[in-house]
Amino acid sequence: MQNQLFEAALGITKPWYVNGVDFDAAKKTLTIRVDFVAGTRFPGPDVAGVHPVHDTQIKRLRHLNFFQHECFLEVRTPRVKLPDGKVVQYQPDWFGKLAGFTLLFEALVLAMAQQMTFAAVAKLVGESWHRVHAICSRYVDLALAEADLSEVSAVAIDETSCRRGHNYLTIAADMAERKVVFVTEGKDAKTVARFAEYLAAHKGKPDQVRSVSIDMSPAFIKGVTEHLPNARITFDKFHVVAHASAAVDQMRRLEQRSNPSLKGLRWTLLKDRARLTDEGRADLDALIAQAATKRTARAWLYREHLRDILDRKQINVVSAMLKQWCTNVLRSKVTPMKDVASMIQKHFDGIVAWTQSRQTNGFIEALNGIFQAAKRKARGYTRIATMRTVLFLIAGKLDLTRINPHAA
Repeated sequence: MQNQLFEAALGITKPWYVNGVDFDAAKKTLTIRVDFVAGTRFPGPDVAGVHPVHDTQIKRLRHLNFFQHECFLEVRTPRVKLPDGKVVQYQPDWFGKLAGFTLLFEALVLAMAQQMTFAAVAKLVGESWHRVHAICSRYVDLALAEADLSEVSAVAIDETSCRRGHNYLTIAADMAERKVVFVTEGKDAKTVARFAEYLAAHKGKPDQVRSVSIDMSPAFIKGVTEHLPNARITFDKFHVVAHASAAVDQMRRLEQRSNPSLKGLRWTLLKDRARLTDEGRADLDALIAQAATKRTARAWLYREHLRDILDRKQINVVSAMLKQWCTNVLRSKVTPMKDVASMIQKHFDGIVAWTQSRQTNGFIEALNGIFQAAKRKARGYTRIATMRTVLFLIAGKLDLTRINPHAA
């Protein structure tokens, strides 16, 4: 009766059955012995029919805990003899994708690893960090091997730091599906070339990509131009405004050398006016009222005008207003903002393209924040392969149920 209860709990059916259970209270472990009916024949890989058992091996698998006790299955696993004389191992469909685990245990690890660091998961399930990482890496690799990128047409590409110093990963995301589809080391033009090759290897074509959102990195511009020939480049509006904000702060730093009243106004100038306190808005209004004499105030007004222009949707209006904005700034004495105007002129078409595409790197920027937080919790990931696995678990929207029906 006990064995039948465990069979029902495990969900195993003929020809498999439970032939014994060992409980060790001191070690807090439960070991369930699983066997198969004598005389059973089993299928072989890529060979029709069922075949006789040649011999057996005992496989020990980690299963879901039995209350607070670790549970293991000791499975008498057959090796079958094929018609050509070869002997191959047979694995029941509830064996995991990594040796030593059941599918249910691996599904638990995957669910936890999408929300927690590998070290935290390892502690909770009583396995080593390396085994937890191996499970996650195996599933990510299996899912990516089946990836279908034939419908990818709008892409965002950005880099994220992976180690101290100048070590980076480049991430490509499918903007329609809002998911990461490619991760590679570096941030030069070759990363885009590798993405184009990856597309071709996963049912896609580089020329199917019609829109790419990037920052103004010369390497990314070169890579997209050379390897994604039909892609229209969009420079994210928020990157452009961020350059203008940096120019406002630079102007403040320069002007406060001769005008100490500007000290302490950094965040008042950089924050959106709606997010300021009443005191902050009063300070800002007092400064803007002096725009005729203070270049910092004029820099802030230029930035706000730029923001207003880029919020518009008529491409001819945006184009005309942006050209006039650049002319006005270049005639002014707000030197840091002149650099922004020159940058806009250099990348004019890509910036104006924002008006129509409205495509931003916001998804990847948010992902970068999540990833950096995960790194800090894990006290840093040191291997590129580990970081790639984490990024896909967090934001790859991988269909793991095709590999493991128990995976969420």
